Amino acid sequence: MKISNRKFFASAILISAILAGGVSFYASSSPDGLEKAAKDVGFIETAKDHSFGDFTLADYGFKGLENARLSVGFAGLIGVATTALIAMGLFRLIRKKAPNKNQ
Repeated sequence: MKISNRKFFASAILISAILAGGVSFYASSSPDGLEKAAKDVGFIETAKDHSFGDFTLADYGFKGLENARLSVGFAGLIGVATTALIAMGLFRLIRKKAPNKNQ
């Protein structure tokens, strides 16, 4: 059974969106590796907020949405959409520069 590229990529994006939007809420709420290491070693007190700390998608959520489940899910969907758009743009650039096999 052969599946078209369009159906494959549409399915991949749909599955990614479901995982990012629905399953991401159940991810660990523990700090990431760098934060954990900073706490373990004892230099977390000297840490400063990043300049993008007030950004809409900072801290794995969407600022303005009070519901934590919706906030994390929406941020995940935005991440999937952004990654997919960047990848599609890069693939189109590469495809245009690749030599045509029929020539």
